[in-house]
Amino acid sequence: MMKSKVITKKIIAGKFKNRVLKLPSKRTTRISKAIVLESFFNTLQFDVVDANFVELFSGSGSIGLEALSRGAKNIMFMERDQEALKILKENITRTDPSSCEVFAGDSFANIKNVVKILQKKDKTAYFYIDPPFNIREGMEDIYDKTINMIASLPKDNVELIIIEHMTGLEIPDNIGPFTLKKSKKFGNTTLTYFECG
Repeated sequence: MMKSKVITKKIIAGKFKNRVLKLPSKRTTRISKAIVLESFFNTLQFDVVDANFVELFSGSGSIGLEALSRGAKNIMFMERDQEALKILKENITRTDPSSCEVFAGDSFANIKNVVKILQKKDKTAYFYIDPPFNIREGMEDIYDKTINMIASLPKDNVELIIIEHMTGLEIPDNIGPFTLKKSKKFGNTTLTYFECG
């Protein structure tokens, strides 16, 4: 079996600027484009400083680690793919492991643990949700599950919800207690923002 070629990217800005992050093969995860990443952090500006940040379907953790580099306080990553998990943990060692927590396994199950942690500390967080675009067998209902999971989040623990999804996917204007704030398209990728209504 051929070993997949290692792909890398650099952290764009902040205290870990230019640190090289490994990326899993495109077979297991999809890579967020630099333009999407830049637009997202331009939207947040300094709001991310000292914030809690949750990255679901983390892959390499490039979004969460960029947030960490730009001043976020605590990052919680969720990923179930074994190859991606290994790379995620390796990438964390290149930044600040003491500020990161990894929840291995299914994001839909692990979100409950993350919410409990936030509730215990009476904290809010930014939730960056990036479900797989290439829906494989057994994953046909991933967007329905994502919408239901968002609806179940307690609004007292949510600062902002960001969904990275395929352009053209219809997402409701209201999900549980959250209201669509804005959507921004980048070719076949769209970022949609939800806030407490």
